[in-house]
Amino acid sequence: MASNFPLPNDGDALAGDALDGNAPIPQQVQSLFNSIAPVYDQLNDQLSFGMHRVWKRMAVAWANLPEGGLGLDLCCGTGDLALLLADAVGAQGQVYGVDFACDLLAIAEGRAQRRHPRPAITWQQGDALALDFPDQFFDGATLGYGLRNVGNIPKCLEELHRVLKPGAAVAILDMNRPMGSAAPILRKFQEWYLETLVVPSAERLGVREEYAYINPSIERFPLGPEQVDLAKNAGFAQATYYPLALGLMGMLVAHKA
Repeated sequence: MASNFPLPNDGDALAGDALDGNAPIPQQVQSLFNSIAPVYDQLNDQLSFGMHRVWKRMAVAWANLPEGGLGLDLCCGTGDLALLLADAVGAQGQVYGVDFACDLLAIAEGRAQRRHPRPAITWQQGDALALDFPDQFFDGATLGYGLRNVGNIPKCLEELHRVLKPGAAVAILDMNRPMGSAAPILRKFQEWYLETLVVPSAERLGVREEYAYINPSIERFPLGPEQVDLAKNAGFAQATYYPLALGLMGMLVAHKA
């Protein structure tokens, strides 16, 4: 069961124009995630009280990969979703875990190596805006906590649409701003939680500045209905947004015709 981790030769894999001056700069985001790699999993557990594991299983279920299928986990981080996708497709399937942060990929590779039997996952450094895969290649895909950080969200969705087979789905999990009548109160709670609990926890682990970026990244992230429109504009025939955790998290599920 093949598993490899091609290291980048330079920063070209991060090329991609931002939509505007507020969009994240790819090289800065890559550096940020490389720096937090050693504490990424620990802080994810603290950030979500462990619930991110439940939401990731939901994402895999919505991606609905067939046994023996070919799956993609884009912005795979330390490999949680890729490992779950590997369980879903089984021994005859294959999963690609793609991220632009080499240090996160190294942790993901180590996690896979400790599994017996070894999951069929190929770890690949790559650009979410220019995926190195042919058209109509994958039976399904996931993207966890990554769409918020790409430099061009429409382009990323277009690339996902391009590499999916007809009838395939992508499930996109991320932090979101709450909506509805209670949104102002929930957003205030979200800001308080990030600034009072998450950032100080990150500071104790030596990555305060790296986690202080979360709140502004949420502020500029499109709301659920806007994500649905972006997915449809990217070519998806159907897209549905599911609020999670009182709307503080959300899942965009998009199907290709």
